[in-house]
Amino acid sequence: MNSAASPWPYEPVDVGLVGAGPWARAMHARMLAAGPETRLAAVWARRPEAAHELASLHATHAAASFDELLDRCEAVAFAVPPSVQAQLAPVAAQRGKALLLEKPLGPDLTSAQRVADAVQSAGVVSQLVLTKRYHPITDAFLEAARARDITGARSCYLHGAFLGGDFATGWRLEHGALLDLGPHLLDLLDSAVGPIKAIRSTGDSRRWIELSCEHDNGAVSQASLSGSVAVPRAVTRVELFGSEAPLVYDTAEIDHEECWPILRRAFATAVRTHRSTGIDAARGLYLQRLIHLATGAQ
Repeated sequence: MNSAASPWPYEPVDVGLVGAGPWARAMHARMLAAGPETRLAAVWARRPEAAHELASLHATHAAASFDELLDRCEAVAFAVPPSVQAQLAPVAAQRGKALLLEKPLGPDLTSAQRVADAVQSAGVVSQLVLTKRYHPITDAFLEAARARDITGARSCYLHGAFLGGDFATGWRLEHGALLDLGPHLLDLLDSAVGPIKAIRSTGDSRRWIELSCEHDNGAVSQASLSGSVAVPRAVTRVELFGSEAPLVYDTAEIDHEECWPILRRAFATAVRTHRSTGIDAARGLYLQRLIHLATGAQ
């Protein structure tokens, strides 16, 4: 995906933000309010005081209800737990609103399917916040991977956010790294190595979980996931092996704030042209099916 260097040729997209927690404050509100592709039209949260505080910070409106938020925007961004997103996103889709969705789409496959079905039925644009996919380093890695004959891959996504702090939230502590970090790493492996046809897991998602993936092209990949280890910084690393020297992707090289303008422009362009990117609700459902398989479910 290209950076947002050229002038924006359309009217800004009015986006309503659902949620006023740490991720909404740190990323969504700042990104949407910065423009020029978007305007932060309103904020709504289940805690009115948090919504008012965040709205005031960005000189926008705090909606008194979700319905009022929908009345004030043409697109909706979600920064809430998966269960809340799965409940509200179909309502927004039915109202004709484009959706900027967090991963996972829902807490389970059934709820994720409802979100994806609502998007398809309403014919609205959707986009998934897989942050790393909106960085030129990721684009370059995936392009290089497509030219390779890959035999196997090793990968990891590790951090200590579940040990305490703003991101040690209820749903993350309950479901662990597979539901939270899994979509990111499985998306990278599936995109770099090839479509995943089978997946198995060992370990405890709330502590450390290992995934073994079989790909359509015969390659095998391994993924280690944990949000409960005391590492100095979050680590996302993918190593691809084959007949050439290993190809390595490491987010130590990425400033995640560089992803936000690219993400914002990609979403606004999709809304204005009514053409979703490939990183959309359908992709989110595909990744959630892989997570479902990794739990041993059929």
